[in-house]
Amino acid sequence: MDAEGIARVVLVGMSMGGYPSQVFADLYPEMVEGFVALDTTPFGLRYYSKTDLWILKQVKPLARLFTDGLLRSSMAKQVSKTQYSYDTMLEMLAPLSKEQIIEQMDIAYGKFALENRDMEFGFPVLLLLGDSDKTGKVSRYNKMWAEHTGYPLHVIQNAAHFANGDNPDQVNREIDDFIRGL
Repeated sequence: MDAEGIARVVLVGMSMGGYPSQVFADLYPEMVEGFVALDTTPFGLRYYSKTDLWILKQVKPLARLFTDGLLRSSMAKQVSKTQYSYDTMLEMLAPLSKEQIIEQMDIAYGKFALENRDMEFGFPVLLLLGDSDKTGKVSRYNKMWAEHTGYPLHVIQNAAHFANGDNPDQVNREIDDFIRGL
């Protein structure tokens, strides 16, 4: 950002991308104008039970039990409602080996369980959640996040966890309205 002369940003973190967005926002709040959390979950000790955190640490060994093809297809099916999202997810996974996919899952979930801490943001935050998001407890955590913080939670219609693939028009409209309102 310094090299490009960018002083402030609006962060948009989708799924696993919500975690580095939140860490950046926590470390550099003066550089953040706002944050859109799309089908992601919050940092915060109050949201996750000990069992939840233990399960997150088991993602890596559990994922190794899947064959390569089953891991890819089950991931794509879990996050998508439309054929477009399913195919796009498979396309995104295609260049990665099974071990690289598992390592990314471990970085996102296993390491999250170890690094989780309370974070409070003093800038506007918008939570976006697919109405059919059945990935883990994403829906439950978003409802708790909204209730605890007062952040608005907007539901993306006809969308699963990959809401921006399933219903890009509504996701883009929500993000555009949020940015215009800053």
